[in-house]
Amino acid sequence: MRALASVVKLEVVQTRYRGHAAELAREAAADGHEMLFTLGGDGTINEAVNGLCLPCGAWRARDGSGGSDGWGGLASATAQHDPGARTSRGARPDAAGLPALVPIPGGSANVFVRTLGIPTDPIDATAAILDAIRAGRQRRIGLGLAGDRYFTFSAGMGLDAEVIRAVEGHRADGRPASPALYFWTAMQHFYGVTDRRTPALALERDGQPPIGPLFIAVVSNTSPWTYLGNRPVNPNPRAGYDTGLDVFALRRLRTVGTLRVLRQMTSNRGRPPSGRHVVSLHDQEEITLRAKRPIACQVDGEYVGESECMAFRSVPDALRVVA
Repeated sequence: MRALASVVKLEVVQTRYRGHAAELAREAAADGHEMLFTLGGDGTINEAVNGLCLPCGAWRARDGSGGSDGWGGLASATAQHDPGARTSRGARPDAAGLPALVPIPGGSANVFVRTLGIPTDPIDATAAILDAIRAGRQRRIGLGLAGDRYFTFSAGMGLDAEVIRAVEGHRADGRPASPALYFWTAMQHFYGVTDRRTPALALERDGQPPIGPLFIAVVSNTSPWTYLGNRPVNPNPRAGYDTGLDVFALRRLRTVGTLRVLRQMTSNRGRPPSGRHVVSLHDQEEITLRAKRPIACQVDGEYVGESECMAFRSVPDALRVVA
């Protein structure tokens, strides 16, 4: 933070509980700060984005003692700003009237900062951000909206959310997050926990027949979906901040077919996975996932509970970022 303080006037606060980052972000916008710095992982960033973009009182934190990162820090930089330029539920956030987000990586995956081209090392990231601030370099990006919660890179229902829920339980027991933990948890759920016989999801779009039944659906605002170490996992490689939402879904979860799709996701070929049981949609403005039973949901790599119906919407030009 010392290097940043040499360029901007900072007010630094460390988050103490789940939902605190959202509260601090909302206060920074109301107080007229020009930039909001986050030091943490994707969970801290997601909270901060929702604090900026949702109206006061709209954020509902899931019960717990902290975000998915376990810790995080926020700092705001002061400048002349219009604190009245906010958004209402269902309306597009006014990016010009909100502080610009400045994410510094401090988590285990750091998917969002990687999608922006920011280095994952905090020192290198700080140097890159300082260059961007001095050059006045900002960009506007679109967000996704899952129900009443914004997401920056990904949301979904099904197996991926089940795995994230289980990993959060392991982390609560003191195990550090790692690609190996996610991999083995995914294997355990695929073969021993997930119902791979009865698909429960259907995808709905206005004016189109439902698609389904489905076992898993991943909704992407950008690519990649996640990383295995430094290897990107890309179910929706055409997704980007300047387009609508992309969707990847599977009609079956059999071993051979699923492994074939996983190989395509990690091949860096630039094309979405294909196959008889693969569903791939590009640049969607809005979709709804409806389930026959409560299904696990995730937003930006954080488990957010179970749902039988979730609407997903693309929100263009919703946020300014310094990168």
